[in-house]
Amino acid sequence: MINKLQQLEKDALAELAAAKTEDQFLNIKTKYLGRKGLLTGLLRNIAQVSDEEKPLFGKLCNEVKNSLNAKIDEVLQQQASRNREDILSREKIDVTLPGKYVPSGRIHPVVQIRREICSVFASFGFSIVEGPEIELDYYNFEALNIPKDHPARDMQDTFYIEDNIVLRTHTSPVQVRVMEKIQPPLRILSPGKVYRRDSDVSHTPMFHQIEGLLVDKGVTFADLKGILTAFLKKIFGDGTMLRFRPSFFPFTEPSAEVDIHCVMCGGNGCRVCGQSGWLEILGSGMVDPEVFKNVHYDPEVYTGFAFGLGLERIAMLKYGISDIRLFFENDIRFLKQF
Repeated sequence: MINKLQQLEKDALAELAAAKTEDQFLNIKTKYLGRKGLLTGLLRNIAQVSDEEKPLFGKLCNEVKNSLNAKIDEVLQQQASRNREDILSREKIDVTLPGKYVPSGRIHPVVQIRREICSVFASFGFSIVEGPEIELDYYNFEALNIPKDHPARDMQDTFYIEDNIVLRTHTSPVQVRVMEKIQPPLRILSPGKVYRRDSDVSHTPMFHQIEGLLVDKGVTFADLKGILTAFLKKIFGDGTMLRFRPSFFPFTEPSAEVDIHCVMCGGNGCRVCGQSGWLEILGSGMVDPEVFKNVHYDPEVYTGFAFGLGLERIAMLKYGISDIRLFFENDIRFLKQF
């Protein structure tokens, strides 16, 4: 039995020397030292050893067991160390190398112009307010003096969800909602997305507007002209020439459209301005008394003005963009210019 024990130890050491992986080392440990291992099997057969050799055999069995355990633990630690070194060699970071370039994004030109316009009007004392894009017919039309038979309600112009629910065609409904809750004086600016059934080089079904409203006692058309003149000069430069033309909007009276000298040709006439030297930039006017009545403002006490402009149009003029569809194509080459 002692010879068998010595041979078992030699075989175990030989297999350990040939093993390469952690799994192989663990299998050898189980084979020789496990509950059903070869060494355990020898110990179970100790009855076959003579009484004189039993103490020696038992001692040798313990020595072999301890020796093999120590040897297996040693090779497992060596293997773990090799694995760590291999991982470190493959995943090491050279801190002296320059960092990898991560391209940064760009703020969309429509967002840039929106922030700039909001900043200008904030300096004039206006508060920024927003409202729902899915709007009730009452707020989008009726409260703004646009009756049921008005052309703006035509199915060719407006997206109807239900008979009395639409995708808002302007951000003016926000002004009505605010006036229902707040008594004058007030100065608000309402930016946001609006929707109309139109699509070509200069129009898209969804676009962005900013509309402003100022209501107080004694507000005149001169105040409207002063605010808009200061605003346009801040956006397009102090030398910007502008003019007010009579127009019509259902919710303002009197109404005016505002033109600026063409930013492309400096007012000399070009394809962009149709050789006129002028570009339409926004619509404006004094709030119609009927609108005030709908929100329970006394038109004999309060007056006010409103204005609205398209962000895409302002951005196109300021940045020299010729096709409105470029704003929505998500071409990184286009956005990188801004």
